[in-house]
This record gives sequence, structure tokens and C-alpha cells, in this order.
Amino acid sequence: MLKVGIMQPYFFPYIGYWQLLNAVDIYVVYDDVNYINRGWVNRNRILINQTPQYFNLLLSGASQNKLINEIEISADDRHFEKLFRTLELNYKKAPYYYDTMQLIEKILNNPQKNLSKFLYDQIIMVAKYCDMDTHIVLSSTMDKDNSLHGEDKIIEICKKLNAEEYYNAVGGMALYSRERFIQNGIVLKFLETNAIRYKQYGEEFVSNLSIIDVLMFSGKGQTKEFLKKYNLI
Repeated sequence: MLKVGIMQPYFFPYIGYWQLLNAVDIYVVYDDVNYINRGWVNRNRILINQTPQYFNLLLSGASQNKLINEIEISADDRHFEKLFRTLELNYKKAPYYYDTMQLIEKILNNPQKNLSKFLYDQIIMVAKYCDMDTHIVLSSTMDKDNSLHGEDKIIEICKKLNAEEYYNAVGGMALYSRERFIQNGIVLKFLETNAIRYKQYGEEFVSNLSIIDVLMFSGKGQTKEFLKKYNLI
């Protein structure tokens, strides 16, 4: 059964994003849809002074009237150096700090200024680091009917890829009809992340932080185990 997942590109997303990517055979980075202000495309959360705080990727002319692949990154060396400093100050004592920082430096040193391509490269690098073998493609490179929207566009992409199963994050259950997918020869399933805990600095665990936090405290080996901790609905 050929399994397909489709999701917008996010900046160092949480563990559930990577579970979905790892669970499917083909993962489509959905970059020819509108950018969402104050979403997860260019920001996420890490621990700063042991509390969850946002960090972001600076953009030029970002607008909900533009597609993700039409937006440019404005972040410069100074912005990235500030982020490196923030990570050093808050994660230097984490057990997998040095290994994780090598990955982050490789990602942020990418000279690519197109937001979509930068995030696509980031996804490829993290997936490779965690030994995921999913085939990853950009939706904007696919030959498809771009006049379609919502569920119709998702089904179109699935059919173009000969998908037999489509996996979506559980948060999208209200958006899609199992009957519509079945009518098109596709089984729709939703991925729900199990409760995942690991040792952070304090006694209280902060969940659903960026993959940066997971890798800093858990390392590659344990993170690969976390990728399996989900249910399909």
C-alpha cells in the first residue's frame, strides 16, 4: 500500500511532523499554498530560561496573499548568530548539544533565500540525520491542476502519486471526508502522536517543542524511537 503524506513546510517543527513524514512512503512538502501569518511556517518554540518561547526566521514581504514559495528570507548572518547564541545559552548543558548544533549550523548556513526551498532543504537534512528513507517532494514541482483547493487539491496530489493511503495529522480530521477519499480509491488515516516525555532541565516537562529541543535532550537514537510513538485513526 503506497502511503502519502502532505504538509506545509515548517521551521524546525515538533516531533509529530517528523512522525508523519517517517510514516509514509512519499511526503509532499505543500509549498504552493498561501502563507499563514503567525503560523508555524517560519517560527517554532524552544526552552529559553526553561520556559517555552518562540524563535523565528525573518522574512521579506511575507503576506497571506502570497504562496509560501513566493516568499523570500531576509534573515542575515547577524540574525542567525543571535539564534546560535540563544541556543548556546539555553542548551549548552543538554547531553546532545554538540551533535545537534552541528546539524543546526549546517541547516542555517544554507545560502538559499527562497523560503520554500530553504525549508525543503532543512526537512531533507533533518530526515537524513534521523535515517528516514521517505521520498520527499515539493508540491510546486508537480504537474497537477492548481485551480483546485482544499480537499480536492489533496486528492489530486494523491492520485498523481498513485497513493493507496493518505495520512494526515489528527488536527485535520474536520477538514477531510473519508467517503470522498474512498470514492477516489484512497484510504484516509489520521496520525495521532502519543504522549512523549524526555528529561529536560526542570522537573516539569514542556511538550510539543521544536525538534531542536527533542534532539538536544534525547539525541538521534531516542528521537528515532519517538518517531514510532503514534496511533493511526
